[in-house]
Amino acid sequence: MGISHYIKEIGRGARGAKPLTREQATDLFGQVLDGSVTDLEVGAFCLAMRIKGETPDEMAGFLDATHARLNRFPAGAQPLIVLPSYNGARKLPVLTPLLALLIAREGLPVLVHGAATESSRVLASGVLAALGMPALTAVDTVVSGTVAFAPTELLSTGLKRLLDVRRVVGLRNPAHSVVKLMQPTAGPSIVVASYTHPEYAQSMAATFALMGMSALLSRGLEGEVVSDPRRTAQIDGFIRGERIPLQAQEAGTHNDVEGLPKETDIDTTATYTRRVLAGELPVPGAIAQQVRHIVQLAARL
Repeated sequence: MGISHYIKEIGRGARGAKPLTREQATDLFGQVLDGSVTDLEVGAFCLAMRIKGETPDEMAGFLDATHARLNRFPAGAQPLIVLPSYNGARKLPVLTPLLALLIAREGLPVLVHGAATESSRVLASGVLAALGMPALTAVDTVVSGTVAFAPTELLSTGLKRLLDVRRVVGLRNPAHSVVKLMQPTAGPSIVVASYTHPEYAQSMAATFALMGMSALLSRGLEGEVVSDPRRTAQIDGFIRGERIPLQAQEAGTHNDVEGLPKETDIDTTATYTRRVLAGELPVPGAIAQQVRHIVQLAARL
């Protein structure tokens, strides 16, 4: 069928473009994921959406198409805590593995998923591997109290292809938003999501409502879902799409976090993570509070 008629609507620039309905977005994104359109159409779609931006209805449609095609994890005895990790370390160590292991220590199953979208950054997958948790090669139930890492291609080869378009055109596309919101399990889950700019908080909240999702949403650390240990951020929960305010933002930034290394390499980050888990260094307060909120949300499902 092709997607040229959709590109005609979304490709008229920031002011002239028309939003797609949820059903249209589902059809368009499904064709892209299935690889049934040309590379030229994929590039045009990515650039058009980058200029226009996604509406909540469009994002819900993209997620509908994604969920229909995902290689999903089976439901377990408890809600699966889902941590997307696609940005990695830039100025501070990547602390998503620490968050994952602290949640697992509370007895919950945790799935981290991600792919290398920034070739120069240290990724959570590398730190997890150094901690003895290599990437999965097959989908299976995540046992309560454990952490598993799934590369994006294990969940969807179509999504991984679309993420890789960034290496060619140099710009993000809707796949970068989809992977941070999708539910990669057939059972109950809490998707831990983050934003970098305040305007995204509103659109993401609207998407959670449309999808009836259970999630935790806050400003993350350099694009990662873990709380910035130097700040107290606003945190909102969602239970089946209903918003629940959990924590108000506090002004100010702590210059020093006890034990937090200046280096961002894998070995240093893994060592810091081990020491925090062993009680040799304190859990950063912002991350400890984030864990408590996630555990409380999971208990409500």
